[in-house]
Amino acid sequence: MLDWQDIHIFLEVARSQRLTDAARRLGLDHSTLSRRTRRFEQQLNTQLFERSTHGYHLTEAGQQLLAHAEEMARHAFEASEGLADKNHQISGQIRLGVTEGFGTWVITPLMAGFGDRHPGLTLDLLALPRVVNLSRHEADLAITVDRPSSGGLVTSRLCDYRLRLYGSRDYLARHGTPRRLAELGQHRLIGYVDDLIFSDQLQYLEPLLAPEVVGKTPHFSIRSTSITTQYHAALAGAGLAILPCFMAETDDALTAVLKEEVEVVLQFWITSRQEQRRLARVRLLWDFLREAIEANQGLLMGHERTGLVIPDHEPGETA
Repeated sequence: MLDWQDIHIFLEVARSQRLTDAARRLGLDHSTLSRRTRRFEQQLNTQLFERSTHGYHLTEAGQQLLAHAEEMARHAFEASEGLADKNHQISGQIRLGVTEGFGTWVITPLMAGFGDRHPGLTLDLLALPRVVNLSRHEADLAITVDRPSSGGLVTSRLCDYRLRLYGSRDYLARHGTPRRLAELGQHRLIGYVDDLIFSDQLQYLEPLLAPEVVGKTPHFSIRSTSITTQYHAALAGAGLAILPCFMAETDDALTAVLKEEVEVVLQFWITSRQEQRRLARVRLLWDFLREAIEANQGLLMGHERTGLVIPDHEPGETA
């Protein structure tokens, strides 16, 4: 008979692929987790993991066990959630992964409203300059700029958002305001580190800076993997940067330039694993995000310069 605690430990190590990460999620120390994992393998008389300096990777036997373990975890989740629904008590932890800029500038302020509605829930917000891996159970929900294509996921288009080219008043006073794309070759620019861009959707500068457009190799004063860093660099007068309107339009110190020539419209997608999407707390956050983002579409598209609107009532209710 398999022990659920052993299965739970096996699942976390398989998902994290690193003992340190799994230990942190389980609340165990590294050495205890290593002993428990080896003891479980001895009980089964089967090697479940290939261990190396790069982490823990499943053997063929481990892959076979993983399918059963995931099914057991799904039933445990559904049983727990069913009991919570019967008691009308929504509590526990929910983890949302989102891109750094959107997570910091939009999602974080909106979460105050979500917390007021559901004080029993604890939100872990992963605002990262990379894609959160749902298949490794890094989060319950994810908001991404690319539409996920993996199986077993529920995905919906959350919203469109616009990006424009911005410069600070100080920078434009010192270096002049570009009047056409060809003049960008004469300006200092701010952008992503090319080989570390986590999505092809973010390579929006490439067609604008082609030699046939600007006539010379442009100069980047600062490159960063962080859109928040790019925003602050532009604010400090380090150069021109393409920034989301939800970041730049509300700051009077930044001015959009070349509005007709530089306009990028991208999408955010909201995604969850099918079994997680059925959980009441995940459904609540999913529905709240759709409602809250819809209320702020004007800001996301650069039509408004006011701050965020935070919904203060449940979907379908009147305020």
